[in-house]
Amino acid sequence: MTNLSTPALEVRDLRKTYKGGEHALKGVSFDVAAGDFFALLGPNGAGKSTTIGILFSLINKSSGRVRVNGLDIDDNFPLARTHLGLVPQETNFNQFKRAFEVLTTQAGFYGIPAATARRRAERYLKQLGLWEKRDSEVRSLSGGMKRRLMLARALVNEPRLLVLDEPTAGVDIEVRRMIWDFITKLNAEGTTIILTTHYLEEAENLCRNVAIIDHGRIVENSSMSALLGRLHRDEFLFYVDRPLTEAPRIASAEIHLHDRQVLGVCVEKDQDLNRVFAELDACGVRVLSMRNKSNRLERALLDLIGGDAGAR
Repeated sequence: MTNLSTPALEVRDLRKTYKGGEHALKGVSFDVAAGDFFALLGPNGAGKSTTIGILFSLINKSSGRVRVNGLDIDDNFPLARTHLGLVPQETNFNQFKRAFEVLTTQAGFYGIPAATARRRAERYLKQLGLWEKRDSEVRSLSGGMKRRLMLARALVNEPRLLVLDEPTAGVDIEVRRMIWDFITKLNAEGTTIILTTHYLEEAENLCRNVAIIDHGRIVENSSMSALLGRLHRDEFLFYVDRPLTEAPRIASAEIHLHDRQVLGVCVEKDQDLNRVFAELDACGVRVLSMRNKSNRLERALLDLIGGDAGAR
């Protein structure tokens, strides 16, 4: 039974200095509430992987404290690890093992009885659409199947805190949606989830709270709604009815030529777009369709850390 008064994860003043003097973490602190769906975001090299590595005892911290459901990982990591599950960014299977065997072997690392391990392997392989591949060697599976098998493997010990490090990297949209639906249901049933992802629409759609790390420091720690609520401007792409050689000038929006028949339009938050449409119409430009230029969370992230969106 999850104790909602105890955070699923407490990180306090976490520091990591590598040989040579590189300060990967510079006093990182944040909490993840029990039952939360939490995003840990930041550019490449910001400190996300180091933080996760310390949590799973893959990297030795220089100082600080980490507790998992109240258990200090320095004092009792063997028990703390039974509360944890990890879907790493890179696949790390024995390529010659069968899918079913991957799960039962993982269960053995936690001392789970063989009969229980087999039941859980069957359950998660079925839930993730892999049951028909249970006797297939890992090397024969597609990339999307391997991703789902990694998720199943992380669940055999039925962790209370599941960390997903780029769980949908390199999969097609159908598999991505399947994984989204599965982890959303898992979270609704009480599993705390921490997500790192380069697909920021994933984090915006799935996560309730967010911490953003940059250069080894937490630069934002808030609810997703509060972070997005601080955005002051919206950006859109307007698809127009004819090719243009220059952007029209209007009073209600900043406009640039994104393409010959696509306008980039920047307006104040909650601006009435009907006024924009009317002013463009008065210039002889009719809007056929429109969409958001970029994900809202991406804009918020770039406001906080600056730089190129490609370095998320």
